[in-house]
Amino acid sequence: MSDIVPPEVRPKPAVPAKPPNVGAPSPSSPFPPQGLGVGGGGISAPPPSAIPVPIGSHGGSHSVGHGIGHSVSHAGSHAAPHSGGHGHGGSHSSSGGSTLLGYIGIDTIIEQMRKKTMKTGFDFNIMVVGHSGLGKSTLVNTLFKSQVSRRSAGWARDEKIPKTVEIKAVSHEGGVKMKLTVVDTPGFGDQINNDNCWEPISKYINEQYEKFLKEEVNITRKKRIPDTRVHCCLYFISPTGHSLRQLDTEFMKRLSHSVNIIPVIAKADTLTIEERQEFKQRVRKELEMSGIEFYPQKEFDDDMEDKSDNDKIREAMPFAVVGSDKEYQVNGKRVLGRKTAWGIVEVENPNHCEFAQLRDFLIRSHLQDLKEVTHNIHYETYRAKRLNENGGLHPISSADTQESNL
Repeated sequence: MSDIVPPEVRPKPAVPAKPPNVGAPSPSSPFPPQGLGVGGGGISAPPPSAIPVPIGSHGGSHSVGHGIGHSVSHAGSHAAPHSGGHGHGGSHSSSGGSTLLGYIGIDTIIEQMRKKTMKTGFDFNIMVVGHSGLGKSTLVNTLFKSQVSRRSAGWARDEKIPKTVEIKAVSHEGGVKMKLTVVDTPGFGDQINNDNCWEPISKYINEQYEKFLKEEVNITRKKRIPDTRVHCCLYFISPTGHSLRQLDTEFMKRLSHSVNIIPVIAKADTLTIEERQEFKQRVRKELEMSGIEFYPQKEFDDDMEDKSDNDKIREAMPFAVVGSDKEYQVNGKRVLGRKTAWGIVEVENPNHCEFAQLRDFLIRSHLQDLKEVTHNIHYETYRAKRLNENGGLHPISSADTQESNL
């Protein structure tokens, strides 16, 4: 018969001492007081003002849950890591994301990007193509409100690249630095025989892709590769009021797959409002029948919102524009315009022409997208084609570059 110990003689289980820092947050701590809670070591529910905010990432759930378990283990309780482990597991099962107990500043990434862009600035390269006398340089001056000079007035047919290339640093609102490159094509389409007159332009565009590609495959690359690729090609259509010329159709068809083409009707003040609308509809129909895709292409719409916005732009194209760098006084205000015998055509007045729509589209809403489509679509197409030729390009070391320069 075994010995029976009376109840009053049995030793009482030891009660763990309450850690000194549980329930009393430090004066500098932004977190709510920690209590033992359910499970003997978890974190007590936060007050309504500190309701956790979910973050939709599984990876974030793991790290935050682990951090909670780890921090509680330092509170002085041996059961805390185990309890923190339960909290970690619960974060996976309760929701798809983890929770934040306070502000950490993720939203400042936008401000960080803005500051970096403000310091480095950005490049924008625009090409203007069309007959002489359609106001190409004037329109560019009007768009960017700066004088873009021309170093050359001629283009010899035996020279197979456009001659007029002007690089100008333009400082715009808010201190944003923009390096503007305007590529002009003087003499395009002015010859008696205009067969293959688009080839020098196509060659120039591909040469810029080739320069960028060679910089990319170098073993030692520059921190920032100079970007001379053409981001946008403004194609000027003569305001005939009838239809596109065969040269217009052929040029846009051959280059629409290598550069962002934006067709514009030049000197639209020579057309009446009715003539302008009929001409725009006729041009759109001819472009569609010829299978020419101008920017923004339907296949590059990211979502329904982009599709809705771009559909409105596509319906308004080609923009009928008027350019002028001269100011006149109209109703007590200084406006850009063209003075005629019957009045002043105001460039920025939407009732007079569609210059304001072109400016907003080109600069204020789609400038970054033009750069992205150039890099992600047109340049990538050229890059894939080049790398598939003859087994691709071989990396060029700095020593090879120095040797070739000698």
